[in-house]
Amino acid sequence: MTFAPEGTKATNMPGMTGMAKAYERWVNAKGGINGRKLRVVTCNEKNTAGGAADCARKAISEKAVAVVGSYSQHGRAFMAPLEAEGIPFIGGYGVSSEEFQSPLSYPVNGGQPVLIAGAGHQLGRACNQVALVRPDTIAGDTLPVLLNAGLRANKLADATDIRAAEDSADFVPQAREALAHTTGSGKEKEKDKGCVTAVLGERTETFFDAFRRTEVERRKPQISSVLGSVSQSLVDRTGGKESPFEGAYLTSWYPVAADPLWEPMRKVVTEHAFGDDAVDPDDSGTQTTWIAYTVLSEIVKRFEEDEPLTALKVKRSLNESVPVNTGGLTPDLSWRYQDIRAVADFPRIVNGRVTFQIVQAGRLVAQPGEQSLDMTSTLEQAPRTA
Repeated sequence: MTFAPEGTKATNMPGMTGMAKAYERWVNAKGGINGRKLRVVTCNEKNTAGGAADCARKAISEKAVAVVGSYSQHGRAFMAPLEAEGIPFIGGYGVSSEEFQSPLSYPVNGGQPVLIAGAGHQLGRACNQVALVRPDTIAGDTLPVLLNAGLRANKLADATDIRAAEDSADFVPQAREALAHTTGSGKEKEKDKGCVTAVLGERTETFFDAFRRTEVERRKPQISSVLGSVSQSLVDRTGGKESPFEGAYLTSWYPVAADPLWEPMRKVVTEHAFGDDAVDPDDSGTQTTWIAYTVLSEIVKRFEEDEPLTALKVKRSLNESVPVNTGGLTPDLSWRYQDIRAVADFPRIVNGRVTFQIVQAGRLVAQPGEQSLDMTSTLEQAPRTA
């Protein structure tokens, strides 16, 4: 089962379910996984708690051995039913805290926690003051704590916390407030300037449009975001080299989209997702689903070909198996007891790596002079968020 929101007024992730179906066609075209046919069931999560619970119940009724590569902010709604039936949740997008707390969750990235802490590191090295524009939601309430952990690690003051309704269409008030807190006199040094970061999902573009129209005739603040809120496709459709995101700092879980490590996925998308424009290989949701199904495939290969496969057996293998290789897209992944980190609120994080990127000549590229960084120690020192 793969579920994600589609056709809603907030964040939509149709590429995740599209990638899941493409993976299904690809695997079955080459004989299945170790001789087993893969059957993928998809569900529209609708960005509601009821929709998330409905998708979990559908996974149960369809006797899914795992929920793989899915997106939902409503962790309580979907995780409880899955836990009751012993169905593992592999490679969620990472926007709900339950994905990093439930013993049946097996994340492939560090989710929003490591992205936001990573953004704090990235901005802490370039800014003297930071404003964060984020959703006024339960999930959004954790973002200032995590960003500030990264800022403090670089001896920078906490960010100004600016809230916005998740489905807002008017961000002018937030844009003005962000500018008021980050626009200096114009005499700052290159690495001593104000920065504005927005983490609003699909509404990030709307915010920065309002931000552009609100800018005053002083030094423009550095803008930034995280992958998922800003993507290559967004840069492309907003002008490429002329995009307002040119020069923006971005934090990601994975290598840049142009990295050759993504070629196997791109080939599958080309050959098995033809006609589905939602499956964008540059999209972090599509990439997460690819990695999650890679994990599932590697786990299934460890069973005998004629051995009956159940959710309980998949869960047990995930808990006990040697690390899973994802082709270099992540560190080798393992969820054994000895692999669990001492991160308050997020004990299921086993991959704290982030990469730092910048929009340069209309393309998302690795930020010069910056390498990938493990955010685990930063998160271990962060205050509890709940």
